[in-house]
Amino acid sequence: MPNLAFAHSFWDTYDRLEKQVKSGVRKAMQKFQQLSVAELHADKGLHLESVDNARDPRMRTIRITDFWRGVVLAPDDGSDVFLLLNVVPHDDAYGWAAKRLYTINSATRAVEVRNVVAIEELTPPLEQAASEAPTRLFAKYSDTVLRDLGIDDQVLRAARAITDEGQLEAFGGLLPEDQFEVLQFLTEGFTPEEVYRDLVVERRPAEDADDTGDSLARAIVNTRSRITLITNPDELTEILEKPFAAWRVFLHRSQRRVAYRVSYNGPAQVTGGPGTGKTVVALHRVKHLLSRSADTRVLLTTFTTALAKSLRENLALLLDDDDLLARVQVTTVDAYANRVVREISGRAQSPITDADERQIWRRIIRTQNLPWSEQFLVQEFRHVVLAQQVHSRKDYLLADRRGRGAPLQQAQRVRVWPAIEAFLAELSAAGTTTHLQICDRAAELLSTANEHRVGHVVVDEAQDLHPAQWRVLRAAVEPGPDDLFITGDPHQRIYDSHVSLRAVGISVAGRSSRLRVNYRSTAEILTWATGVIDGTPVEELSGDGTDSLTGYRSLLHGKWPIAEGYSSARDEAVAVSELVRTWIDQGVRSNEIAVCARFNLTLDKVQDQLRADGVPTERVKDQPRTEVEGVRLASMHAMKGLEFQCVAVVGVSEKVVPFAKEITPADVDRKQHEADLLKERCLLFVACTRARDALAVSWSGTPSPFVPERKVRRPSR
Repeated sequence: MPNLAFAHSFWDTYDRLEKQVKSGVRKAMQKFQQLSVAELHADKGLHLESVDNARDPRMRTIRITDFWRGVVLAPDDGSDVFLLLNVVPHDDAYGWAAKRLYTINSATRAVEVRNVVAIEELTPPLEQAASEAPTRLFAKYSDTVLRDLGIDDQVLRAARAITDEGQLEAFGGLLPEDQFEVLQFLTEGFTPEEVYRDLVVERRPAEDADDTGDSLARAIVNTRSRITLITNPDELTEILEKPFAAWRVFLHRSQRRVAYRVSYNGPAQVTGGPGTGKTVVALHRVKHLLSRSADTRVLLTTFTTALAKSLRENLALLLDDDDLLARVQVTTVDAYANRVVREISGRAQSPITDADERQIWRRIIRTQNLPWSEQFLVQEFRHVVLAQQVHSRKDYLLADRRGRGAPLQQAQRVRVWPAIEAFLAELSAAGTTTHLQICDRAAELLSTANEHRVGHVVVDEAQDLHPAQWRVLRAAVEPGPDDLFITGDPHQRIYDSHVSLRAVGISVAGRSSRLRVNYRSTAEILTWATGVIDGTPVEELSGDGTDSLTGYRSLLHGKWPIAEGYSSARDEAVAVSELVRTWIDQGVRSNEIAVCARFNLTLDKVQDQLRADGVPTERVKDQPRTEVEGVRLASMHAMKGLEFQCVAVVGVSEKVVPFAKEITPADVDRKQHEADLLKERCLLFVACTRARDALAVSWSGTPSPFVPERKVRRPSR
């Protein structure tokens, strides 16, 4: 009876197949497991056929439906392992299969694929252009060095013609996976010895006297990072029913070298746009750190409770081991700080909400007859007093207010400080505090409480953390190799926090990586959503410059997002419900559909309409389990860090995004005004980039000025 394996190229496309095609895949794969190898070739239902003029003679196609074929790599060495590579429309399947060649890497012993035809066509003109170039990218490495790292003759010829990193990146989708990563490592400044240690040795299986490297079946077993081997019918059923969950922790080749680098000599940072896999990299980094020692304890932390819950679920999926999971503390930074203060001091903390904080500032403004708004004083307290650990009037008068757009003269600072003292006094009298003050206290306590520290800290969605939160993370782990691993994207900064990592004792110089390939959303969704940012400069996570989406791209393609306006909120809710039901009819599970809005009032209207139409719903804030059916309803802020196959962003009107109450007037603080507008752009950008396959953006009345003009349909109904 044949064994069946799935290549990652199959999972890249499976979730976007229509319901009927998915059903055909399941039936075909079940038949694979029921027949002998001889019966497979004779079965008329599967139509296992050779591919004419294929560069790899092992290529076969099988019937999925009348209009779709599966592409399979069949064994030719007496083994019984068949590798499902892709599911492609009938007319395209043979061309796709004919151009690809599967080989076994001489160094890692893993299966890898190349578009052999494209490489052959592109290499000669590249060589001609390179003949006039002053330098070539890999000129300093000998053929022997490159071959020892697994580079074969065809890739070696192409590599010798590459003159810059842009050309290498353009070749990325054509070259064999492990060989492309070797070239990337060398380009980024790693020595051949480091590449061999961090990539080749890590991936190569243990030495086996019987392993000649020529067995496809053995090579498939050696390629667990890119191939899923199925051993029984129950496993087949489970993986085909839950592919989207598996995809959430799948590591692509551009991410692996970052996640599984043996060691970083200090804090490391990974940045990249939405969908580039930063969270997946963080999860795999946790797995790597746990593998190094049975005593390793890791803090995996993020900004919000919903994100922490998602991290915990996906880490459990990745580790599949309760003992390993028990060695990881998954929580928010604020919750971690609260726990530290409670355990060390023996006193429970009572943090106030943002609304409570604003109310206190309003009372102080009235009492002291101050000319500033509560919004201004909240920001002054957070961005100057707490960020710089200002504890006295003298310190405040000397504090650096760089980044604050409204200058304060000495006499004005003299008036602000009593307000700050009044705020702190009111908190103290009530026995309350703020989350950021708890973080400051936790950092102070951890500096002398080594027993409460962890071995490693992994931070996801780092862009919204405040300096006080960074200080507690810095204090949570002893400085040294692999102490902090940080992932984030400044284009997804939706809260009012800016920080220089160096200022809080975290230097990532020489240990920063950038991911540029979006593996979640289609190119069409990505292009549309990037238009929301509209080229607005965005500050780096480190605070040392500006970040850019240049080179950020998707390898996936689909339909262009729907952007449509309606005459009323009622008409919009009806249209959204119709669209959601269409997605469900196409085979999308209800728990892989999300509807998000700026305000809960808008969500209430959509929820009422969905329920009236018989569609189950769940609020993200209620933290439903992943497997629970129901369309997810969430605020735009709550969508951060989540992802769904289909997303509807509703209520995107001019008075909602940007929301006037969240925008500091330009005459009060020009820099803060610009920062607030960017924050609103980023919020819509985040909401839209949660979608993998389908995105719909709607509004009633006039659309938000942030909605890109391209293919916008005006109010209807």
